[in-house]
Amino acid sequence: MRRLPRLVLLLFCLAYVLPGFFGRAPWKNEDIAGFGMMRELANGASDWMAPQIMGQASSFDALAPYWLGALAIKALPWMDQAMAVRLPFIALLALTLLASWYAVYYLARSPQAQPVAFAFGGEANPADYARAIADAGLLALIACLGLAQLSHETTPALAQLGFTALIFYAMASSPYRNATTILGPALGLLIGLAGLTLSGAPTLALLLGSGGAVVEWMHLKWGHTRKSFDEYESQTSSRQSWAWIVLIVSLTLLIAILAHTLNLWRWRIELPGENGLPLTGEWKKMGRLLLWFTWPAWPLALWTLWRWRRQLSSRHVALPLWFVAVSVGATLTTTASDRSLLLSLPALAALAAFALPTFKRSAASLIDWFTLLFFTGCATIIWVVWIAMQTGIPQQPAANVAKLAPGFEPSFSLKLFLPALIATLAWTWLVKWRASAQRAAIWKSLVLPAGGATLCWLLLMTLWLPLLDYARSYAPLSRKVASLVEQQSCVEIYGLPSATAAALQYHGKLELKQATNTAVCPYLLVNAASQNSLGNTVNLPDWAFQATVSRPADSSDKLLLFKRVSLPAQTRPQPK
Repeated sequence: MRRLPRLVLLLFCLAYVLPGFFGRAPWKNEDIAGFGMMRELANGASDWMAPQIMGQASSFDALAPYWLGALAIKALPWMDQAMAVRLPFIALLALTLLASWYAVYYLARSPQAQPVAFAFGGEANPADYARAIADAGLLALIACLGLAQLSHETTPALAQLGFTALIFYAMASSPYRNATTILGPALGLLIGLAGLTLSGAPTLALLLGSGGAVVEWMHLKWGHTRKSFDEYESQTSSRQSWAWIVLIVSLTLLIAILAHTLNLWRWRIELPGENGLPLTGEWKKMGRLLLWFTWPAWPLALWTLWRWRRQLSSRHVALPLWFVAVSVGATLTTTASDRSLLLSLPALAALAAFALPTFKRSAASLIDWFTLLFFTGCATIIWVVWIAMQTGIPQQPAANVAKLAPGFEPSFSLKLFLPALIATLAWTWLVKWRASAQRAAIWKSLVLPAGGATLCWLLLMTLWLPLLDYARSYAPLSRKVASLVEQQSCVEIYGLPSATAAALQYHGKLELKQATNTAVCPYLLVNAASQNSLGNTVNLPDWAFQATVSRPADSSDKLLLFKRVSLPAQTRPQPK
């Protein structure tokens, strides 16, 4: 049973994790808003138990992710703050990949997941088989389209993903630990449940913990009905299983108490049709999200459920199935649907990996051809648009870029070009390698999906990075506003979202204050969408309109700049 070479797997992970964290400004909306919260905490301008920016709370009721970013800023004062806050999130993404690999490995060690023994021997070694399945699970996770952007932002969503993967690993590895080695899974379970609770998802932590205890009980009740391997029997006993169940229940109750103590419970249930959209339209929207976000793992996962339909109570099926069910349920009943669905990807990748041993060659070939055409086409488009930006040929892509990002001036960067070229050559080699029909490797059908996803993400984060940074960040808007106000002048703001306020503070170096009826700053910045209610907060005769500033890539995202025409009340001459 062939394993994926460790160096190749490591390069896969590095090529996926690092692009997207370096060389760019914080992007709108949650990325820059989260960064702003972390800066406020680090600067002492916000309460650590209630992170805010300019008096506005985050859309995530989270604590731990903002703490991590703020501590990184304080620990690395010599580093750019936007880069410093990304370091713990790079670690969280790496933790997600590592925990997912080990979770699939331990699930594949289950006797029910092992291949049928041959009559005369010669079957794969259980450990080698489990490693090959774990390689496939990690490749399936990397290949999921929805993982790319959300896993490279400094938001609580990535923290929730990392802690969920840690819980998944802890519960998957528990049967293979004895009294002296159970500390790792136990500590992982504690950190995972507590971290998920402090990252804004206490209900999910409660559901995952209680469901994990039920799966463990099912395994204790029915897990020994089949013939087991001696190694498995020596490491698993009823006493250890009951102790692990008690530990899961105890830690789950502990995090419930923690959430209650810190007042972290929130009602977020919003059933389809409650927000005013037609019910049919909402279900179609959810269906499209489920299809593309979890591709290509979801068809493989469905095949696993069909092939293992008589063993749904087995740990290697029941545990990931419960994690997927909880995440999909949160997706269907909350507004943050994509960020909730993100949490299902490690478990969904595990289910996808167990489909591969039962795949026929024709099905594997279909996946390969579809993947080859799809990602090669995507990579070609990225290269063609980049060439058009550099040379003006072809004319239509160059004209489209100029229309969508007015004011953007492309430039050639060798440090961005070389990684893109190397990745493209590596993709060519990978396609050639896959065409040589490597039959002995279970994970071979997921090499092209993972490699294609990694290639396209790396190309976007190198060739298109200046364009995306210009279009998706608030840096151009913030610098334009800063150029229109006098240096070292404070600016009052009205109706600005937290993301815009954070960008003005970071990129524009502006001192912001919330607008009041008494003008205290020489300038006022107003969100155009809130202009009609401006008179309810400020004294309009005190201000004269100066300019309209728009984000280059979105003319509807407008700010209105006013200048004070009267002195503040406290400095006006008093009548004699």
